[in-house]
Amino acid sequence: MNARPFIVPVFIPHAGCPHRCVFCNQSVITGQLEKPQEPDEVWASARTFLRFRRRRPGPAQLAFFGGNFLGLPFDQLRRLLDTASKWVSDFHLDGIRFSTRPDTVQPATLELIGAYPVKCVELGVQSMDDDVLRQSRRGHTAADTDAAVRRLKERRYTTGIQLMVGLPGDGEAGLLETGRRVAELGPAFVRIYPTLVLEGSPLANWYRNGRYHPPSLQQAVELSMKLYRFLRQRRIDVIRTGLQPTKELAEGRGVIAGPFHPAFGDLVQSACCLDAIQRELRCRPLSGPTLELRVHPTGISRVRGQRNGNCAALSKEFGFTAVRVVPDTGLGGEMIALEDGRLITPYAPQHRPADGVSVMAAGKSLPRL
Repeated sequence: MNARPFIVPVFIPHAGCPHRCVFCNQSVITGQLEKPQEPDEVWASARTFLRFRRRRPGPAQLAFFGGNFLGLPFDQLRRLLDTASKWVSDFHLDGIRFSTRPDTVQPATLELIGAYPVKCVELGVQSMDDDVLRQSRRGHTAADTDAAVRRLKERRYTTGIQLMVGLPGDGEAGLLETGRRVAELGPAFVRIYPTLVLEGSPLANWYRNGRYHPPSLQQAVELSMKLYRFLRQRRIDVIRTGLQPTKELAEGRGVIAGPFHPAFGDLVQSACCLDAIQRELRCRPLSGPTLELRVHPTGISRVRGQRNGNCAALSKEFGFTAVRVVPDTGLGGEMIALEDGRLITPYAPQHRPADGVSVMAAGKSLPRL
């Protein structure tokens, strides 16, 4: 996986959006008011982040988030891209990226951006189920996503996809089918967001009158874990899981209900680790009163789980009196070693051969410490 660029964000809440999707209130998500912005206001966040850019070497991109970038009127689009291109040149950035709806990726819009240093386009796909898209009032179809990805790849843009968990009418089967179809498209990366009930969104009214019930935090983590693991198993980079915790979100302002957690991504990765360990131990149990798990030091908290929740779950299911997570710098960043030398890779394929030996452990062993 390539090094991720430092992002210099420019927020344009709801700009270019043809209508309001049921779940959306960008003012809460971005922490910026939804109002016509003066030119200086548009670039305020970018100026702030450029100060941090001086402290971090490596690639950097100027990014437009919070709106439907290619849905903007062409004259406004050109003005933003003209200014962004100047910033790319003046501050030695590597290019421009933006998020947009799949149905706006058309030959005319691609022709317009072709003259600018655009490197990456993120598509707000949310789902590949047309019924879920209809209930969410997205106004585009899965076929639009297929066409958008094909057009972007033809022009060699790095293409990312944004997905949502817990949308109206969606469930585990539909979500994993979305994951399958997205994996077939082969994006460079994916972002996964849980659906929140935000004040001022149509979904808020649905929640109040009982038309929509958001998943609990545990349910959202479980669903996101399955989608995250599915994509990672297919070597698709998931660069974010969960919303960026703005001050408004962190303080609970604007969020009526739903599975918000400031460390949602950590919860999902911990759930992946727990599930992988449980699968392995159910297949080939370990005897003894204690369980020792070896992991690279960077993965200790992920394996332990929040407040040692994974250790507690393993003790409860398998009867261990204690579960120890021991640092081992000789292991890869995501590998987990059991006491008998078996290696568990949470994002390796989970299929098992007929003899019951785990594929992810077969032929791999480590000496005991």
